[in-house]
Order: sequence, then structure tokens, then C-alpha cells
Amino acid sequence: MQSNNQQSTVFSKATLPPNKVMYQALVNKDTQYEGIFVAGIKTTGIFCRPSCSARKPKEENVEYFGNSQQALSFGYRPCKICHPLEPLGNTPQWIKDLLKEIENLEQPRLKDQDLRQRGIEPAKLRRWFKKHHAMTFQAYLRGLRLNRAMGQIQAEQPILDVALDVGYQSLSGFSEAFKKLTGVSPKSHKQQQKISVTRLLTPLGPMIAAATERGVCLLEFIDRRGLETQFQRLTRRLNAHFVPGDETIFKQLAMQMQHYFNGHLNSFNLPLDLVGTEFQKKVWRSLIQIPCGETRSYQQQAIHLGNAKSVRAVAKANGDNAIAIIIPCHRVIGKDGKLVGYAGGLWRKQRLLELERAGNW
Repeated sequence: MQSNNQQSTVFSKATLPPNKVMYQALVNKDTQYEGIFVAGIKTTGIFCRPSCSARKPKEENVEYFGNSQQALSFGYRPCKICHPLEPLGNTPQWIKDLLKEIENLEQPRLKDQDLRQRGIEPAKLRRWFKKHHAMTFQAYLRGLRLNRAMGQIQAEQPILDVALDVGYQSLSGFSEAFKKLTGVSPKSHKQQQKISVTRLLTPLGPMIAAATERGVCLLEFIDRRGLETQFQRLTRRLNAHFVPGDETIFKQLAMQMQHYFNGHLNSFNLPLDLVGTEFQKKVWRSLIQIPCGETRSYQQQAIHLGNAKSVRAVAKANGDNAIAIIIPCHRVIGKDGKLVGYAGGLWRKQRLLELERAGNW
């Protein structure tokens, strides 16, 4: 999505966390604060992202800005170590070119020699994939091949034909790789459905998105508490497996998220696959009805649902919401007006509310 110098200026100095909190985040190289502030170093005249690995200055030599544009306007220049003008995890052009090439391959298979012929050092590529996707490049290619195989198996094609079509020389080798990725044999997989997964960059940090053929079923910040539990819940309830994907719905999601963070979109128009009990689904649908820029207490939400005594149940259902921002559980606050109960972090909850109140709807 946007680089920091293109972000909306609604995250002004007046709305930043306390200086001591930001300095501690800078010292700890805390990626949770990416998109919330940048730090201007008075002694060097540079500004850095919170997770910068450079040596840390004294606390009195740091001032803070809501984005890179503000830091630049105060005369600071971007750090050459952390590159604050780029979103955290921004994909290099040579990676983009390689991924584009892979999209056009029927059997995505590239050996180290193939990579070197393209001027790419395999070790460097492997490190990048491990850092950003927690898998090697070869594991990524295997995932793509098996992703294709899953679709063919679902279409009732003979398993041996599928194995040969995606580049395996034996049925046993294909079955072993398939089971290692999905946890089930190719034969058992016919009864499972697929959940595609991708990663999105936002001004408040990277998010992970997942979708079934029915719609988006998960959208969470990568550092969200309990994210693993959300994956396990979806796997169990949908009898499904997760695979990397590049579905059309992800492109629509990325575009609408960009408009949202620019302050030009106050409701999303995407198909959703709500995975939960009927009560949870009822609670989540009620969240979508809260107007952008407004908030509602848990008690008000319970009353809206027709049962004033169900406050705790409503709060728990809010906490179980797996589709952040689109299903805006961040718009629910405590009865006393305080921000409570947001797994993505209360600072993010505050920033989202500030963004919505300042939007050009």
C-alpha cells in the first residue's frame, strides 16, 4: 500500500503515543509501532522507522512525527539503514519481476542454476522469503505446485495424472509432499476445501488475509494476539487447509483498504465468509451497522441486539471476530468511553477511530 510519505496526515503529533512509549519502542525495535510514528534524530538530522536497527540516540535527542512527510518538512532526511520512505516489508523490484514470471509458468519450478542465470543469488532469495514469508523460495514454489494439484484433485482428476502434471516423478513422492503441506493424503483432500492466504501492507503494519470461494474469512494484523488460534478455528470448522494464493478478491481487498486508509472509503463492498455460531454472526453483522466515525459501548450493542443482559457474550463474540476493520469491532468501547478489548493493540484501535473521524466520507 502507501509509503509513509504518502500516508494521510490525520496521524498528527497531537495524536501520537506518549514520548516515553515511543522511545521505548524505538529502543526495542518494535515493529508493532510501524505506521504510527517515525523518529527524528536531532544529532544526525535523519529520521527512522520504529524498528530501525541503527544505534539508538539519547532520549532527549529524539522528536517524533506521525509520518515521513512531517519529518521531511522539519528538515530531516530518511535513514539509509531502515528506509522509512518504504512500507515495512516492501517487495524489491527484482522479487516482483521473479514472482510475475512465476505466475506465467505452468509448472513453477526453478533450480539454483536457473536463478543464477537470471542474476539472482539463491541464498539471498532464500533469506528474503524466510524473513517475509517464513518459508524458503523452493517451499513457496512447492506450495504453488501443490495448490494447483489441489484444484485438480477437487475436479476429480486421477491422482497419478495430477502428480505427473505438476512435476512429480512418482506418486509416492507427490503424496508425501502433499501430506506434509496439507496434513492429509491426496485422497483425503477431496473432502477438504481450500483457504487462500496472502499478505497486505497497511500504514498500521502488515496484515494477513484469507478467503474461501465464498469470500474473505480472515483479516488480521500479523502480530495480533491469538492469530494462531484463529487459523486453527477456521481449519477445524471449515475442514480446510491454507495455501498461498493470489485470488481476485485479494486485489479488491487491497484496493478498498488503500481507499479506507486514505480517508475516502467508509464501508467495504466485499463478500464475507463468516465462520462462527449463529449468535456470533449476529453480533458481527451488528458491528457492520455501526456508522463509520461513531462508536458504541458493549452494553449499547447488547441492547441493539435485543438482550441487555448479554453484554459479556457480546464482548466475547467481538473478541472472536476474525475479520478486522471490515467488521469494525474497533468501534466498540467501554461504557465509560475508554478504549478496551482490541487484539490488534489499543494504539491501533485509537488510530483507526481517529482516521475514521477525520475521513472525507
